[in-house]
Amino acid sequence: MRPAAPGPALAVPSRFGDGRRMRVGLLGGSFNPAHAGHLHVAEWVRRRLRLDQVWLLVSPGNVLKPRAGMAPFAVRLAGARALADGRRVVASGIEAALGVRYSIDTIRQLRMRFPRVRFVWVMGADILEQLPRWRQWELFIREVPFLVMPRPSYNLRALSGRAARRLRAARLPARAAPMLAGAAPPAWIFLPAPQHPASASAIRAARKGAVP
Repeated sequence: MRPAAPGPALAVPSRFGDGRRMRVGLLGGSFNPAHAGHLHVAEWVRRRLRLDQVWLLVSPGNVLKPRAGMAPFAVRLAGARALADGRRVVASGIEAALGVRYSIDTIRQLRMRFPRVRFVWVMGADILEQLPRWRQWELFIREVPFLVMPRPSYNLRALSGRAARRLRAARLPARAAPMLAGAAPPAWIFLPAPQHPASASAIRAARKGAVP
């Protein structure tokens, strides 16, 4: 039997953690800015993986992205919260509250504070391609199962890249998506999905062009 849906009082993850039993997708990023495409991914993943929630983890600072053009953390978090519904899709600044910046530290802290939650990390194909650049990436993939979403211009490179080759034996078929949250890592799925046209870079460029 699946756990009951979380009530409003449990919606926002606290840095102190709690004992809830849930299935949660983690969608991290800069959200610079948050847009409808993020919500599209979160809702689609939640339904396909049969998750209770998806947490939008607004990064205090992505070490692989330049600082130029990056909006303040408070602005990006507010944008993500305005996008989320606060119940099924929840925007969180928990990484800043915990003082972590690297994904390996994030997932370890979350697993320690939410010991009964089954997490799934959600990333795009572009992130799969750059995964070997992450700190302790080979340890990270043993901490949490992850889902890879298609990005048309990255898919072929990502699926033939170093990380995908290293994890070939741990790849599960798309039909196993509803079971991914319960899979023992390393485990991952590349899941074809409908694309959304929204782009953070395009939104930033449009805003810049609109400034007199």
